[in-house]
Amino acid sequence: MAEVTFLNAFSLTVEIANTIRDRILKGEYGIGERIKENQIAEELRVSRTPVREAIKQLEAEGLIESIPNRGSFCLGFTNQDINDVYAVRTAVEVLAVKWTVNKITDEEIKSLQDEYELMEFYTKKKDGKRVMEINKRFHEIIYDASRSRFLIQILKSYQEYVHQTRKVTVYCNDNLDAILGEHYEIYLAIKERNENKAADKILVHLLNSQARAEVGMKKIRNCEEQSIN
Repeated sequence: MAEVTFLNAFSLTVEIANTIRDRILKGEYGIGERIKENQIAEELRVSRTPVREAIKQLEAEGLIESIPNRGSFCLGFTNQDINDVYAVRTAVEVLAVKWTVNKITDEEIKSLQDEYELMEFYTKKKDGKRVMEINKRFHEIIYDASRSRFLIQILKSYQEYVHQTRKVTVYCNDNLDAILGEHYEIYLAIKERNENKAADKILVHLLNSQARAEVGMKKIRNCEEQSIN
């Protein structure tokens, strides 16, 4: 993991909590993985006290669970977290795609097509990691084409949470064909500049993604529980 330097002693606990939270959301700590105070303190070159306080803060947020006589463990996302993320995504991204349909340029539509074709290529190879990267770029083209700085800021402010749900969604390669098909429908509706169709297609995609994420999360938890036990 990259070295982190802290300059403001007053906000040390907050900065450490931000660092650990970021790692949890990026999946650098797996679900069920032990969060070791001494290891983090040594790595970040701080005492264990602010690390301990940071872990307490993240425990209050529901990202970490501390078990007496066992230690602190990464909880990652819960089903409620997934529900919350998709509730926000549905509200904001449906609006974004409506605005995009009326403002997107031919060049941006070509970029969507390029990303879709890349997604198709890596779907055939069953390369979930690359599909996830392309998925992110595909949606960012839609965000940027909305031409709303405020909407783009909202969408990009929770991308780490979205990234985590995408990781869970592509946990099973069996999902890749469905994900590809849904992105094709979104691309086609935008290319046709059909606002209602585009909104419907992205809504279907997000509802299906939420269902896949919940199933994927259950599979990951089962694997992590077996590894712990």
